[in-house]
Amino acid sequence: MNGRGRAVLAGMGVALPPSTVQEDLWAGFFARHYAAGGRRGLAQRIFANSGVRTRQAAVSPLLEDVSDWSTERRMRRYQVEAVPLGKEAVGRALTDAGIAADEVGLFAVCSCTGYATPGLDILLARDMGMSPDLQRLFVGHMGCYAALPGLGAAADFVAARGKPALLLCTELTSLHLQPPDSRADIQQIVSHALFSDASAAVVLTPGAADGYAIKDVTARTDTTTAGHMTWDVTDLGFRMGLSAEVPAVLSLHVRRLVEDLLTRNGLTVDAVDGWAVHPGGPRILDVVQEQVGLTADDLAASRGVLSTYGNCSSPTVLLVLDELRRRPVPPRHVVMLAFGPGLTLYGVLLDRL
Repeated sequence: MNGRGRAVLAGMGVALPPSTVQEDLWAGFFARHYAAGGRRGLAQRIFANSGVRTRQAAVSPLLEDVSDWSTERRMRRYQVEAVPLGKEAVGRALTDAGIAADEVGLFAVCSCTGYATPGLDILLARDMGMSPDLQRLFVGHMGCYAALPGLGAAADFVAARGKPALLLCTELTSLHLQPPDSRADIQQIVSHALFSDASAAVVLTPGAADGYAIKDVTARTDTTTAGHMTWDVTDLGFRMGLSAEVPAVLSLHVRRLVEDLLTRNGLTVDAVDGWAVHPGGPRILDVVQEQVGLTADDLAASRGVLSTYGNCSSPTVLLVLDELRRRPVPPRHVVMLAFGPGLTLYGVLLDRL
């Protein structure tokens, strides 16, 4: 990237609500939630085959059933839960990077699960003592891939301005539990079986000697399949639309996206020793592995995050990156991939310094 200097990922921080075992969620709530409509057996199989073993919820259905809450009530609760969770993730990222909050030049926040003004960007900047001349960016409704355009925008700021940037991704999907439906919509069952809550933050600094340099960013959107993944605001929270055709569409584009990204940077798939792939679900990871030509080891971190944390929407790919960077020998070249509404594919190339 051109400008005053390269952007280097110098610190990360993660904050998680309480975790629950997937089987306990099924037995303690969802078995009853899907008792009507003759789809309980199907729902149980979807939960069992989701690839998720444990996941987090700021508002656990084992303690509170929010499925009949109004959107207004859910948004008020979002602020209550998201602010402390985001503050914890940001604090850990700043400490990891060794910089103070008032040194941050840009604060970018990604979230598609809650909206209010003043938002997380303003409230956290205030609470953490960020500078009054801080620049802010809020990225909403991009869904699962939002971390990567957010990372690209933050990197561009760092490279152009020579100041640190902070990116926060916080999602509370537990607030959007939908009411039971006698039709037991399969798309809702899948989303209820997969999605989880998390907050993850990264700090980018100019010209740091240690960390991961943001080498390149790429994207591809197939607007002919725009209806395959949706996130609609309703009177009862936000409702997920998730077509079974998503993996098939992904299979048409992911290899070319990866090859274009690597080729223009003088690399091949074999040269990449770190793959941070958003684990949208087991089938998504299967498609990426098959189409890109990866091994089971290449996607071990992504499958591990899905199993331990579930699909947390925008923070999830950052959770995978955090797993990779904590390995005894961190990978040298990392490709981050994430997918979401559009259908949109995003890729980021990182090089370890």
